[in-house]
Amino acid sequence: MGMALGNNKGKRGRGRAPISEINITPMVDVMLVLLIVFMVAAPLMTMGVPIDLPETRAQAMPLQTKPITVTVEPSGALSIEGEQVTLETLVSSVEALAVEGTDERLYVRGDTTAAYGAIMEVMGELSAAGYSRIGLVTVPARTP
Repeated sequence: MGMALGNNKGKRGRGRAPISEINITPMVDVMLVLLIVFMVAAPLMTMGVPIDLPETRAQAMPLQTKPITVTVEPSGALSIEGEQVTLETLVSSVEALAVEGTDERLYVRGDTTAAYGAIMEVMGELSAAGYSRIGLVTVPARTP
């Protein structure tokens, strides 16, 4: 009552001959999974505010021009080169001082008791305005 589907005449041994083709379906599956992983991970690596964090034991960098320094005081008040500004007027004040446009190097000096959120608001405003060369100012570590 069974039905024979193939003729085994001329084949070696019992059963079917080994398949000599490469099965690429698992390889394609793995490659698609890797592609998805990289597509998800790539935007996560570039999110956030781009900043240059200086080493506390590094020597001072020689600069050709004086960078613009934004200071965040413990109370949250802002000043640029000693002049008081608000968060709303921060970008326009920086633009007035920036000789190189958005390529100007900016330093953010935050007091150790200033709120972390206030410093991040300043950096976020500057980054949203197109400034990408933002650095944090620290003092050299004291050696005991």
